[in-house]
Amino acid sequence: MTDRKIEVLAPAGDMERLIMALTYGADAVYLAGTRFGMRAAAGNFSSDGELAEAVRMCHEKGVKVYVTCNAIPRNSDVEALPDFLRLLQQTGVDAVIAADVGVMAMAEKYAPDVKLHISTQAGIANYETARTFYNMGASRVILARELSLEDIALIRAKTPPELELEAFVHGSMCMSFSGRCLLSNYLAGRDANQGACAQPCRWKYHVVEERRPGEYMEISEDGGTYIFNSRDMCMIDYIPQLIQAGVDSMKIEGRMKSSYYAAVITNAYRHAADAAMEGRPLEQVWRDEVNKVSHREYSTGFFFDKNGPGQFYENAMYFTDCDVVAIVESCREDGSAVLRQRNKFYAGDTVELLTPEGEPVSFKVEHIFDKDGEEIDSTPHPTMEIHIKLPHYAPKYSILRKAKNQMKL
Repeated sequence: MTDRKIEVLAPAGDMERLIMALTYGADAVYLAGTRFGMRAAAGNFSSDGELAEAVRMCHEKGVKVYVTCNAIPRNSDVEALPDFLRLLQQTGVDAVIAADVGVMAMAEKYAPDVKLHISTQAGIANYETARTFYNMGASRVILARELSLEDIALIRAKTPPELELEAFVHGSMCMSFSGRCLLSNYLAGRDANQGACAQPCRWKYHVVEERRPGEYMEISEDGGTYIFNSRDMCMIDYIPQLIQAGVDSMKIEGRMKSSYYAAVITNAYRHAADAAMEGRPLEQVWRDEVNKVSHREYSTGFFFDKNGPGQFYENAMYFTDCDVVAIVESCREDGSAVLRQRNKFYAGDTVELLTPEGEPVSFKVEHIFDKDGEEIDSTPHPTMEIHIKLPHYAPKYSILRKAKNQMKL
């Protein structure tokens, strides 16, 4: 048991993903408008009204909202920033995430009631830098991903206790220091530091000798190598150590990932955080959950090894143990449910029901009915309405999924 509470901070790339993060146990979410964030390709929150609605929904559930403003602004961006920051003030967001000192100064001027969080893009890797940002008005620093647990513990010991420490604990890793990368600019004309990264670090590379243009030579024996391709991070087994090191907030990467990802990973870390704070061992069922979303090979990042996660050279593919097949829209107490299809499945399939309220339950689908009450043997149409009997009551946004190759879950 610990007196310290650790925050589960979930990504919300759009309204659908926000709803899943809220439903599955986030203490706080981070999201963006259509400009100034580091994930320009995410759906984001496209209007003032949509952002205000997101804040309202979160605050009704006691969940905090942090808005990213951590792209590196150019001169052409500066004139639009005051209105955006005023909007954050008006809508009552809890914090703005910034990396640029000019944005920090403007946030203090135009959104004085909004707390300031310093982005991982600022590369905070030592206690002096963390302390300096605190003296500049920051209430939280989002630490560089390249730190070990010992580094974090020292920063905690040498900074004011009022300064909160946030660390990434799950999701994609960047091959560059704190996301400072120009590969995308050079190879795709898309600025990674303004949220438009094309992820060329995931591409497959060969060598070309300067006198042999067009002659591609293999870097390895199997036909090219993914030399920049970082493993994904997963720290679900080490939350007690994160708490002991002084981490206040566990950040889940993934604003461009699916609503299913937002639900499953938030849910897993919610249960893991609760277990850690209550002094209970983590149950295997929640460890297994992180393999049921699309991911690359996992590592523990730099937390235990200053050489980092290393690269995965075989491919840049994602893999998962499960596919989501339907989302619950409504359900009666006896388990009679209306669902919305996400992937095709069949009567007779063994599936798993994940709810926000307990462990997943495996069962066999005996019958499927369409919206007109006609029995069907499969769900072939995208987002079609279907009716099935679940093993028990399941609230809205519960998830039905099927193991890959119909293996028993």
